Amino acid sequence: MTSQTLPPAPAKIPPRPAAPAKGRRRGRHQEVRLFAGLGHVALAVWAVIVIVPILWTFLAAFKNTSEIFSSPWTLPAELRFENFGRAWTKAHVGRYFLNSVFVVACSTFGTMLFGSMAAYVLARYKFRGNRAIYYLFVSGLAFPVFLALVPLFFVVKNLGLLDTHTGVILVYIAYSLPFTIFFLAAFFRTLPNSVAEAGMIDGCSHTRLFFQVMLPMAKPGLISVAIFNIIGQWAQYQLPLVLLSNAKEKWVLTQGIADISVNAGYEADWSGLFAALTIAILPMILVYAVFQRQIQSGLTSGAVK
Repeated sequence: MTSQTLPPAPAKIPPRPAAPAKGRRRGRHQEVRLFAGLGHVALAVWAVIVIVPILWTFLAAFKNTSEIFSSPWTLPAELRFENFGRAWTKAHVGRYFLNSVFVVACSTFGTMLFGSMAAYVLARYKFRGNRAIYYLFVSGLAFPVFLALVPLFFVVKNLGLLDTHTGVILVYIAYSLPFTIFFLAAFFRTLPNSVAEAGMIDGCSHTRLFFQVMLPMAKPGLISVAIFNIIGQWAQYQLPLVLLSNAKEKWVLTQGIADISVNAGYEADWSGLFAALTIAILPMILVYAVFQRQIQSGLTSGAVK
């Protein structure tokens, strides 16, 4: 027999080398850095747009009228604290300030009380019409305030609450409830069911469970929403303008400052006007600065749980 030689085995085709993972990661990192850099630039521009006018207002509050118009971008020659005293007494900013504190305190308390109770029920209890009521509340976020000014005026007038702080407080509560319920309902859904079940086993009623167990657990969310409501109600101008038009002694701070600026002319007390603006702006900056950590905690805790 003749020996046959076997053909050589075909050479193996080497696999195509895959793209290095390190290169892909480097590309992702560069993309993330690019978007982060653009975000920082946008935030810096926004900070300049917001901070520069506020700083200019604070500086103008310590100048006299000639300095405001002749050298608006320079530091004041001296700190004139009498501008604040003149605005507080002569322009009645002190009375308007106290009216704003009273109205905002009462309306924020009512908003948080009724809003937290409604949000808790809509988030934790299942019943027919639950989602319909929730969406009805949330739809108020898409309804502009100025569209309801005329019918709102007649409703408050027919109730006998026109030109009263009570009418303004009730309207503030009504217009703050949609955002409050929308935010707190999402927050109450993140609270553990085991704590509520343990409270019910221990004999808690639904009311006691809410006020003594669930409400303290929702403290971060409550603080965040309360701060947003305070800032929004403090800066409100349209509603008190319509509801307190004929009761000047009950005007809030925004109405008083608007009245000072409308009556401004060549003989106007511009330094007193900017001092009044500083009195209006400074409390909200201090409130946000003091409760900044609580606000961030409330906004992020719902997503972490």
